[in-house]
Amino acid sequence: MGCCGSKEHRPRSGEKDQWQQQQQYGHRRSSSVNGASTGGFAEFSLAELKSATNNFSSDNIVSESGEKAPNVVYEGRLQNQRWIAVKKFTKMAWPDPKQFAEEAKEVGKLRHKRLANLIGYCCDGDERLLVAEFMPNETLAKHLFHWENQTPEWAMRLRVALYIAEALDYCSREGRPLYHDLNAYRVLFDENGDPRLSCFGLMKNSRDGKSYSTNLAYTPPEYLRNGRVTQESVVFSFGTVLLDLLSGKHIPPSHALDMIRGKNILLLMDSHLEGNFSTEEATVVFDLASQCLQYEPRERPKTKDLVSTLAPLQNKPDASPNFMLSHPSILVMQHYKDDEGTNELSFQEWTQQMRDMLDARKRGDLAFRDKDFKTAMDCYSQFIDVGTMISPTVHARRSLCYLMCDQPDAALRDAMQAQCLYPDWSTAFYMQAVALAKLDMHKDAADMLNEAAMVEEKKQ
Repeated sequence: MGCCGSKEHRPRSGEKDQWQQQQQYGHRRSSSVNGASTGGFAEFSLAELKSATNNFSSDNIVSESGEKAPNVVYEGRLQNQRWIAVKKFTKMAWPDPKQFAEEAKEVGKLRHKRLANLIGYCCDGDERLLVAEFMPNETLAKHLFHWENQTPEWAMRLRVALYIAEALDYCSREGRPLYHDLNAYRVLFDENGDPRLSCFGLMKNSRDGKSYSTNLAYTPPEYLRNGRVTQESVVFSFGTVLLDLLSGKHIPPSHALDMIRGKNILLLMDSHLEGNFSTEEATVVFDLASQCLQYEPRERPKTKDLVSTLAPLQNKPDASPNFMLSHPSILVMQHYKDDEGTNELSFQEWTQQMRDMLDARKRGDLAFRDKDFKTAMDCYSQFIDVGTMISPTVHARRSLCYLMCDQPDAALRDAMQAQCLYPDWSTAFYMQAVALAKLDMHKDAADMLNEAAMVEEKKQ
């Protein structure tokens, strides 16, 4: 989840009722008072941001991994009623306040309709904070991987690909070509349902530039060699986003490349699209992803080439982002912290939900102990899907269940999630190593084993 401000949205035929609902519930989350993105870049006081975020309350956290995220993101509202996203860095990430401020100001110069723009920063004592426009309608990852009612339609996936390519090309032309940790969680949707690229990725996660915190399976190969992010690394990461859009899954690039080499588009395509896509258009995106994921950086396309390849596919420029308009997250009422409890569960309902969830985990543990991995997997999924509690152990156990059921992709995702929830847990690294080996990614598996050994050594 991230940051929001956008131009007024005019309803097209057939959208009026949906649009009216959206305006009724969504307009209060516009990033500015008048619904339009306001210019300017400012230094905020810590008191202002504490007030905006309810003293950095855990209820205001919008980071995908909650308080476990390395750099937590909060939603907030300024005194002028403008909604903002505030990224809070760890104390030692930027020891020098001057260096942090200079970096923030450089990113703050960028202004583009495809970006969730940076509007300010704060350096106060040990605090290092970035302030950006707030995007109220979730991340691409949420809509692709965790959707409840409707998956993004093909036209929207093409729009996402083009808009993010345009954002990257703009940043490149403005002298900020490096984007850190580009993935589906960095793509946000504004109140109109249009995709934007989070500005947070334009700023290093720390002064030393160590920013690729994701699994090695998704990391540009040159980063593994020299630890540096380059413009070509960004294109590689864009290729992984294209894979997400095509498949509806987070597939390790090398595994997907095997399918690409076999020209098996239908095997890669998201089954939830139910065939509602143009094979010709999918082939273009498929081929572009293949080019972006080339092992040698010099063989990858430039950002301008990404735009020129994807732009002709936008044959429906006025197509509505229907999946966003019909998705429950557009009706953002459940996110309003100042509503009068209209969406809160009663105590009895909450208690029953907790009982059901804990019972699902207990049944999963019993099945896991009995090596009934299919039943354990289903029970753990019930526990995880409720989302009220997070447990790295449950993710690790479900990861093992997936492995025993010959589903290494899913096992890798769960092992990665366990690591996100508990970054210094060697078991999560070991589980990733096993999953990577199952995917024939033996070098990455060996690297992950080394990581696990280092974590254990550090603890001892």
